[in-house]
Amino acid sequence: MSDENSLKRHHIPQDFSDRVALAITKFARFFTDTFFAGRYGHRAVVLETVAAVPGMVGGALQHLRSLRRMESDHGWISTLLDEAENERMHLMTFIHIARPSRLERLIILLAQGIFFNGFFLLYLISSKTAHRVVGYFEEEAIISYTEYLDHVDKGIHPNVPAPQIAIDYWKLPPDARLRDVIVIVREDERHHRDVNHGFADELT
Repeated sequence: MSDENSLKRHHIPQDFSDRVALAITKFARFFTDTFFAGRYGHRAVVLETVAAVPGMVGGALQHLRSLRRMESDHGWISTLLDEAENERMHLMTFIHIARPSRLERLIILLAQGIFFNGFFLLYLISSKTAHRVVGYFEEEAIISYTEYLDHVDKGIHPNVPAPQIAIDYWKLPPDARLRDVIVIVREDERHHRDVNHGFADELT
């Protein structure tokens, strides 16, 4: 697992593209903080719905790029599609914990539609900026899950049993709890952060 320094790692913007990516991220963070406040389980449901989009979009566009250029993708496609699947499993897990309302399901529908089209266009215009956005999104996800973990440890949110889908997917012990799920999901986000910042660096 990651140490505290790794979890707090932040990519300092180096150019205009990075600053645009960070601005997009801060705007999204403001929206989620305003709407969800300390309701971390419900926040996770909405954010993971959006988080599962970039890997699928990036994987599809990298696939088409590889076909057009008739050259290797150097492992990018499978990495991005694995990321999309992993984020989808985060969503499937937190649905069992938070049980979103009809309003939140509507927000999910709208957020996914807006974000998919926006990210698709951004990736076409600047794949570097798109990957940097994801890297920054993951930095914020790590912060949110760290806060969620702190609330569970303090008893603000009950440390309920882990859903069976999470136990099966991450091969957790049968008696795993919500705390165990948050820790392993946060580690996934750390990995996605490093991968996407790395992709953005390669495209610089």
